[in-house]
Amino acid sequence: MSSRPSLDSFRRIVVKVGSSLLVDHAGGTLKRDWLEALADDLAGLHAAGKDVLVVSSGSIALGRTVLKLPKGALRLEDSQAAAAVGQIALARTWSEVLGARGMTAGQILVTLNDTEERRRYLNARETIGRLLDMRAVPVINENDTVATTEIRYGDNDRLAARVATMASADLLILLSDIDGLYTAPPHEDPSATLIPVVARIGAEIEAMAGGAASELSRGGMRTKIEAGKIATSGGTHMVIGDGRIAHPVRRIAAGAPCTWFLTPSNPVTARKKWIAGSLEPRGAVHIDAGAARALSSGASLLPAGVTRVEGVFARGDCVLIRDFRGAEIGRGLIAYDALEAAQLVGRNSREIEAVLGVPGRAEMIHRDDMALGQE
Repeated sequence: MSSRPSLDSFRRIVVKVGSSLLVDHAGGTLKRDWLEALADDLAGLHAAGKDVLVVSSGSIALGRTVLKLPKGALRLEDSQAAAAVGQIALARTWSEVLGARGMTAGQILVTLNDTEERRRYLNARETIGRLLDMRAVPVINENDTVATTEIRYGDNDRLAARVATMASADLLILLSDIDGLYTAPPHEDPSATLIPVVARIGAEIEAMAGGAASELSRGGMRTKIEAGKIATSGGTHMVIGDGRIAHPVRRIAAGAPCTWFLTPSNPVTARKKWIAGSLEPRGAVHIDAGAARALSSGASLLPAGVTRVEGVFARGDCVLIRDFRGAEIGRGLIAYDALEAAQLVGRNSREIEAVLGVPGRAEMIHRDDMALGQE
C-alpha cells in the first residue's frame, strides 16, 4: 500500500469547509471557536510560504437563520434569498478571522459554468492566480443567489475539486463529518474499517461510498469520491479528514486518521496533457524563429513573436502553435479572440491597449496554458 504524504511537501492547498462544520445545526449560528481554530491552522500554512485557498459552504445555512426560514427543504427562491443574506455574513466572517492573523481574504463567487466554460475558466483562474501572487487567501463559494437548479449543500465537494484543478493546487483537503472512507458505512456496519490510502479510484472504491452523512451536509461520501476523481485526474492529491475536531488541518499533519487519494501526476503535467490531447483546436498561430526559441526555453508567447493567425476562435479556445516552417510545435489556450489576435500580430505588448482600445493580457498564450511537443 502506498504511504501517506506529508503536508509539508505541498505548495498550494485548497481547504473545503462544509456547512455542517461551520454552522451549528440546532441554532443556525456560526461555530466561532471552531472557525478560529481552523484559521490558526490556515495561518500556519500561510506562514510556511504555502498558497492557501478556502472553499466555504454556509451562506444558505446562515441566511436562513437571519431570515427565520423554517427547517427542512427550501424552495429555490427561498434558497436564493437565504444565500444572498448569508453570503454577506460568511464573507465578513472569513475576512475577520483571516485578517486577525495577518491574511487578506478575497471573495470569489463562481458557478459551474465558470469552471467548465473555457473563457470564464481562464478569467477565474487568472483572478485566483493574481490573488495568490499577492499572498491573499481566496475564499470561494458557489454563487447560490443565481442558481437555476436545485441548490444542494454537498455540491461544494465537486466545486472544491474543480477549483483545485483550476488553480493548479497540488492538494485538496476535504474537511468532513467523518474521518475518511470506510470499507462500508460505519453507522451501518460496526466492522467497517478506515482506508488510509487510495492509490486509484476504481469500481471497488466507488462501491464503498455511502449515502448522505447529515442533514446540513447532503453530499455524503458519494460526492467526495466524485470530487476525488476530478482532483486526481487533474494532478491534485486529495485527503478527507475529520473536521469536527479543533485544529483539523493540524491534526491531519500530525497523522490523525484520514483517507488520502493519490494521483500519479501533478497539476502542471495533467493540465498540459488536457490541452494537448483533450481539446479540439479552433485555429492556429504562426510564430517566428525567435519566438520558437523563447518557447523552448520556457517563455510565454507574446504578440511580437506572432507572424499570422488563422481560423475562427474565441478567447480560451485551443489553437495550434506553428513555427516559421508551418510545423506544429505545440498547442495552447489563446488569450484573445481571432479578430483581436490578428490586430496584435507582431506588436509589442505595451501597444495592446492602444491597438484594442482596452487593456489586455501581455501574453498571446501564457506558458501555463501551453503544451509543447517535447513536454
